[in-house]
Amino acid sequence: MKNRTIMLSGFIVMILFALNIFAQDDVTIITPSTEIGEQLDLQAVSELFKDAENLEEFERALNDPDNGVNNLDLDEDGHVDFIRVVEEMSGDVHVIILQVPLGEDDFQDIATIEIEKSGDNYNMQVRGNEVIYGVDYYVVPTYVHIYTWPIIGWIYRPLYRPYRSIYYFGYYPRWWRPYPHVTINVYHTRIVRYRRAPVFTVTRVSRVRAVNRVHYKPRSSTVVTKRVTVRKTRPVRRSTTVTKTTTVKKSTPVKRNVKVKKVTTPKIKSSTRVRKTGSVKTVKKTTVKRTSGNKSVKVTRTRVRKK
Repeated sequence: MKNRTIMLSGFIVMILFALNIFAQDDVTIITPSTEIGEQLDLQAVSELFKDAENLEEFERALNDPDNGVNNLDLDEDGHVDFIRVVEEMSGDVHVIILQVPLGEDDFQDIATIEIEKSGDNYNMQVRGNEVIYGVDYYVVPTYVHIYTWPIIGWIYRPLYRPYRSIYYFGYYPRWWRPYPHVTINVYHTRIVRYRRAPVFTVTRVSRVRAVNRVHYKPRSSTVVTKRVTVRKTRPVRRSTTVTKTTTVKKSTPVKRNVKVKKVTTPKIKSSTRVRKTGSVKTVKKTTVKRTSGNKSVKVTRTRVRKK
């Protein structure tokens, strides 16, 4: 009996282990496709939206440095950019746009919060801009009862008008001041508190079906488009060493400033004296050695005597 219990326990452990492996295989981690997308965590944005009373309060919470959710620096000036909130709607479908003004007529849409109502059912999702987060990047709530959120009741109140931020490039609220941009590691430590409870998750599937009823065209800035394109297609620099070879012809070395001593050899006249002495002639040759400078000169004298 005891052996059967041990075998049964081991069999159950094996089954649980196998189920755990299959469950792990089904888990897919979805991350933004660019570095810019990592500077604004849409799950943290969703938490701020859930807790806000209205869109004006949500806009302030989004840009509050104490919350640490916004770390976007699109123009790369070292300071975090201001995100304004603009809303479009059609019937019971709302599209809330998170937008960064980069110039007088230059805007970059970061993400949209899309909400629809059908009877007593509400659907909500946060869609990341395709340029920044990639294709089909959605953050959705893990449960569907979002009507209890304060901001949902505010949006769907009678005689509601779409919210449009009064701020633009160069004109910002008094309570806001540009604050320094931080590294991605520091930013991750700031947003950990927004991910403790699994209220939102990232998916590739859209939940809001009627979003196409709202006439909305995403706006992209050339500043961001060029920045994203350059980082994706950055060329690899290769260093090339060029060796230059010069051929030098060998030549006979020339010594300069050398004094040449000229030696002059004196000319010596050879004289022959002939004396007439009858019919017999006697010739006598005499050789004399003379030295002129460093050179020896032989001089031969010939004397002829006649007997």
